[in-house]
Amino acid sequence: MAAPSRRGWAGALAVALFAALLAGGPAASAGSSPAHCARLDRVLVPGAEHQVKACLDDLTTAGTIASGHTDPADWAGLHPAGAVNPTGVPGIQVDGYFPDTSTSNTTHGWNHDSQFVLRLPDDWNGGLVVAGTPGNREQYANDFTISDWALARGYAYAVTDKGNVGVTFHQDGRRPGDAVAEWNDRVTQVAVAAKAVVAQRYGRLPKRTYAAGISNGGYLVRWQLENRAWLYDGGIDWEGTLWRVKGDNLLNYLPPALRAYPAGDTQAMYDAGFARGSEFLWPFHYQYYWDLTQRVYREELDPAFDGDTEAGTPFCASGTPACDADYDYDARKPYAAVRKIGLTGRIGKPLITIHGTLDTLLPISRSGDVYAEMVGGHRPFRYYRITDGTHVDSLYAAYPDRLRPLLPCFRSAFEAMEGWVERGQNPPPSATLSRPSGGDLPNECRLGA
Repeated sequence: MAAPSRRGWAGALAVALFAALLAGGPAASAGSSPAHCARLDRVLVPGAEHQVKACLDDLTTAGTIASGHTDPADWAGLHPAGAVNPTGVPGIQVDGYFPDTSTSNTTHGWNHDSQFVLRLPDDWNGGLVVAGTPGNREQYANDFTISDWALARGYAYAVTDKGNVGVTFHQDGRRPGDAVAEWNDRVTQVAVAAKAVVAQRYGRLPKRTYAAGISNGGYLVRWQLENRAWLYDGGIDWEGTLWRVKGDNLLNYLPPALRAYPAGDTQAMYDAGFARGSEFLWPFHYQYYWDLTQRVYREELDPAFDGDTEAGTPFCASGTPACDADYDYDARKPYAAVRKIGLTGRIGKPLITIHGTLDTLLPISRSGDVYAEMVGGHRPFRYYRITDGTHVDSLYAAYPDRLRPLLPCFRSAFEAMEGWVERGQNPPPSATLSRPSGGDLPNECRLGA
């Protein structure tokens, strides 16, 4: 870890933008499109230790898979079967990394964390989308779900790997909570750098900047709008992770699930917050999500719980010494670590959150509903509860009659944010959206009645 200081971001942005504007020259006239990959030679990411620029005929996954400028493994499992994406967006891609001391990201053989991707379409709409990655995935994780769609609408796109990746991310940092805290700094860092690069490429700053993200990426959207709101015009949060010092967070509802599910105690599962009707999803989540998630995040925030053991004992039985199934957050009180990453609900720019009612990793009653209460009714916020949505859209293929993908609802939320910010059009009121009886669910979603 070598995260930038939390102070001085405004000064860093001012310096970077001044240099970018000096180098950028005059902006293209309104309504004109620059030549393919124009000003490629002027693109220099401020603060980057290494960067590789490429002029591509197609920045979307349809082109970058073939050209080697994405990694499908990064975004596997995040979108529903049948989702249709746009293609054919020419422009510039910049891959690189910022200075860092950790090496968990092996992409490109760089063995260097804080890798980023910037994409600059030839036909630019004046906007910028900034993202961090979901889970502990690497920098291409949003390529199908966010980047393709944003680029086709004309946005420049910037993303960071958050500064540490993989299931051993907790090894980064000197103190508990440092690794996750770095995520927030790295998103700020790539947002500042991307604004400067946009000015270099197009000759002017973005007129609007949106933060967007899924799961841990949604958490990053919330944190940015609470703490760095001046960098953004709005944000779209797709089932963001909830962290707060006291009250609901995943370390106080996952342990009860790890005890109740093996014991067949259905009522205890409901009491822990898991929705009635989600029972068919429990086996998958027990096997792949609950145990691993509990252990690695507990290790990040409370490593002393299991002594010298790293990230606990997988699938240990309740009653086993230092078993994560028996972890008691309220008794352990890892408050100092969680305070570094905690959310308050005090957003400074418009935010739209979507969350599935059958989310079985971040149960809606312990996550999305709680954050909506934290934001309250006096801030610019909309919250759409998507009936039968779950945490990963790939499960829709296995249960097309029982689940609803969130991807099209995210895109509808993005369009609603554009109308809200750019045209003063209030989005539909917050609501629980029922599952349509028919239609193209992987590609259609209406937020209003």
